Amino acid sequence: MRGNDNIGTTGSDVIHASAAPKAVGHYPHARRANGLLFLSGIGPRDPSTNAIPGNVHEVDGRLREYDIAAQTHAVFANVRAVLQASGARWEDLIDVTVYLTDMARDFKTYNAIWAEYFPDPAQAPCRTTLGITALPTPIAIELKCVAWAAAEAANAISAKE
Repeated sequence: MRGNDNIGTTGSDVIHASAAPKAVGHYPHARRANGLLFLSGIGPRDPSTNAIPGNVHEVDGRLREYDIAAQTHAVFANVRAVLQASGARWEDLIDVTVYLTDMARDFKTYNAIWAEYFPDPAQAPCRTTLGITALPTPIAIELKCVAWAAAEAANAISAKE
């Protein structure tokens, strides 16, 4: 068991990643069960400041504009932090569900950045992208991921060799 992990009462590992932003609710960053790692919805908030990269606010606090590129890079960094705290790697991702609050405005930019992080479609995880009306904080993107759990990923690699 790693320092960032706690064991849940069901026998599955509950992961709280210190290098990722704190959850906005009462839930773990991830849970390892039956050979898989299930990540809670991960957003782009900065883990040390809680700021949302690229957001610009009016004097009264209302969101004026946001930068989907900055948020996309940040959300990928936060997913990577949770994977690392879980003992998994970026390459262990199996399935990613992406939530965008403005599909028409943001999909092209987000999709181009996705291709930077996953240049080979044969090695990329499965992906679904959904347009939604809002997220619980003023973010424009959130990812929900499933990955191979670390021990199972290592065993699968060993079995191939």
